[in-house]
Amino acid sequence: MRKNNYRDLLVWQKSMDLAKQVYMITKYFPKEEVYGLTSQVRRCAVSIPSNISEGKGRGGDKEFVRFLQISLGSLYELQTQLELALSFNYVKNIENILELSLEIEKMLNKLITVKGGRNV
Repeated sequence: MRKNNYRDLLVWQKSMDLAKQVYMITKYFPKEEVYGLTSQVRRCAVSIPSNISEGKGRGGDKEFVRFLQISLGSLYELQTQLELALSFNYVKNIENILELSLEIEKMLNKLITVKGGRNV
């Protein structure tokens, strides 16, 4: 395995866990939402670790920061959509998922700052 691989990043690992949890809860969304909120929530969840890995693979810190910021945007979008799903009673409890998402948010912001980007 390569040294300093994206798989070594704790934020990527936690983002993968978040995506898995999102897939598990969206199984229970109403069938009429399969092309709506279910699809959108899943795309956002997958986008977070995907952009982390893509940015890491670009090589430079400037590109990495740009992709971390995209991941952060997808995370905010996911948090909003999960709140919406909760308000529609598609899920009963998203506390654990939101807690994990807040942890990832802090990690992304810190990594953006450390790598020379601005804290968004």
